[in-house]
Amino acid sequence: MGIMVEGKVVVVTGAGAGIGRDFAKAFAANGAKVVVNDLARLPDENAFAADRVVTEIKNEGGDAAAVIESVAEWDSAQRIVQAALDHFGRIDCVINNAGITRDRFFFNMSADEWRMVLDVHLNGSFFIARAAAPFFKNQASGCYVHMTSTSGLIGNLGQANYSAAKMGIVGLSKCIAMDMAKFNVRSNCIAPWAWTAMTANIPANSPENIARIEKLKKMESSKIPPLAVFLASDAGMKVSGQIFGVRANEIYFFSQPRILRTVHRAEGWTPESIATHAIPALEPSFFENVPSMAITPWDPI
Repeated sequence: MGIMVEGKVVVVTGAGAGIGRDFAKAFAANGAKVVVNDLARLPDENAFAADRVVTEIKNEGGDAAAVIESVAEWDSAQRIVQAALDHFGRIDCVINNAGITRDRFFFNMSADEWRMVLDVHLNGSFFIARAAAPFFKNQASGCYVHMTSTSGLIGNLGQANYSAAKMGIVGLSKCIAMDMAKFNVRSNCIAPWAWTAMTANIPANSPENIARIEKLKKMESSKIPPLAVFLASDAGMKVSGQIFGVRANEIYFFSQPRILRTVHRAEGWTPESIATHAIPALEPSFFENVPSMAITPWDPI
């Protein structure tokens, strides 16, 4: 076992399977005590996925506790964080990983499909982060790691709800990093590339999605946690407000929106002068509207 986060207490949401399970097990293997949060039941079994992960961690010599609560409500999020205090006496890190997909082209997306995804990803990330904030503030230390996605950072077909939530998480993380810097609390995002039960829901309804699925199948979710463990460790204390990506054995560092070009007109602008002057000057810096897979056309390394 490693000792990168020895003695720290970490809450991992959506930890019953996929990347979340890998996060929980990696943190435990590196010395952390882990609160495993998930609502899912095991298929054809009268048991919860979170309990199975706790058993796996304990069988491997780690320490963990399960909490079966939703991230998507204020009160239940409070109970998830309180479980860390009840079981282990403190909380040092939150991994906001819980998520769902309800993919559909924007022009067909229902209000329920929009709300469900925003509730789990964006509201859930806020609720859990906010529940931990008073404890982080009082102890003058803490770490948030939020899962974003290239679907939000770049864009993707049929994922307006998911993309909006994941880009919202980037804004949330940045503001947490700034608001809580004076308390030595840091916040970062990871965009994971991995084939999991959630990404398996991507519809194979276009050539772009079919190609994306085939590449995702080559990417192991177990490649994602080492970066999160580092960010939560004391070695990662100088890193905050940043956006990373992990794709197989590659670690990416993402840019953040900044002003690229400016145009000025002393007499002010009219719609006509914008058409003849401003847009032609700015257009060379425009971004193409391409799906996220277009930025990584090479095979996973």
